[in-house]
Amino acid sequence: MTVAGARLRIVAIGRDTRGPEADLVARYAERLQPRPEIVSLPDGTGSPAEIKRREADAILRRLTADDLVIALDLDGKTPDSAAFAAMLASWRESGRPLAFVIGGAEGLERRIIERADAVLSLGRLTLPHLLARAVLAEQLYRAQCILTGHPYHRAGRP
Repeated sequence: MTVAGARLRIVAIGRDTRGPEADLVARYAERLQPRPEIVSLPDGTGSPAEIKRREADAILRRLTADDLVIALDLDGKTPDSAAFAAMLASWRESGRPLAFVIGGAEGLERRIIERADAVLSLGRLTLPHLLARAVLAEQLYRAQCILTGHPYHRAGRP
């Protein structure tokens, strides 16, 4: 089964920086087919509500009407890796471009959640935004491996 297909983007608030987290994102992005486009948007400024509004405006400008949007939010579904792989396969079969969205420190404004076709959570722990990107990139790679039968993923516990 091939998992290559629809265009894949990660749209994230927060500038790219150098360091181990950025290296992890790059490492997993290079392994993905298709290779994701990483879109980094600047942090918003102002009050928390203003920050969320400005960041939402910036995110929405980067999404197209055809995008299948997957928002990362604390209140989203928390699938295991096999379930995430099945979701990814289904999304790719739609033929629509995939856009994973990671918000800033204040989270995602309601407009983004409402625009999303799916809302996922990486867990209840708070992660630095570059680390959230790395975890997402790794899980996308793991899902790709599951779907192609690659031994990277081990379903059983040792």
